[in-house]
Amino acid sequence: MKLITSPTTPFGRKVRIVLLEKKIPFELVNDIPWSADTQVGNFNPLGKVPVLVLKDGETLFDSRVIVEYLEHVSPVGHLLPQEPDTRIHVRKIEALADGITDAAALIFLEFKRPEEKQSKDWMLRQQGKVFKGLEALSEALGEGGLFVGNKLTLADIATGCTLGYLDFRFPDIKWREAHANLAAFYEKVGSRPSFKETVPVA
Repeated sequence: MKLITSPTTPFGRKVRIVLLEKKIPFELVNDIPWSADTQVGNFNPLGKVPVLVLKDGETLFDSRVIVEYLEHVSPVGHLLPQEPDTRIHVRKIEALADGITDAAALIFLEFKRPEEKQSKDWMLRQQGKVFKGLEALSEALGEGGLFVGNKLTLADIATGCTLGYLDFRFPDIKWREAHANLAAFYEKVGSRPSFKETVPVA
């Protein structure tokens, strides 16, 4: 299979980490959707990455759809618990982390617009989502090393990618100082080879 993504997207990073953790071989194709010569639209009508191209040519897009598929492809390293309530808890944390990332990405894109066209009120609204989301993640994590016992789940991967994206795009956000448990968590998951291999680069 082939993964089409860009080096900076946290959603593409999430899929890459899942592929690496589950030891699923794949071809990595870097394609930046904003480039004039991008081919992403040929694989995803929405023009977004990541896109997973299967052996038969079928394509899957949206990171949550892709990781759901990957969870069933390989029995190695299950990242979604089988118990329904715990599984929903993991998906809820994933959705929360993804929502923080969405808000942060919207702020980043707004900053790229000419200053006179930027909406400060709109950016403050998105910042509020980021900060409230981080508070919710911190509360959900508590004092545990990971979100569900001592086993890596999709909740940990999604949250790790979100925190990594904040470091990459918004180093001035002092989330470590505000949430010591998230700082310890990020240090733990960040030491995994899958996270080290997928650190975003400009």
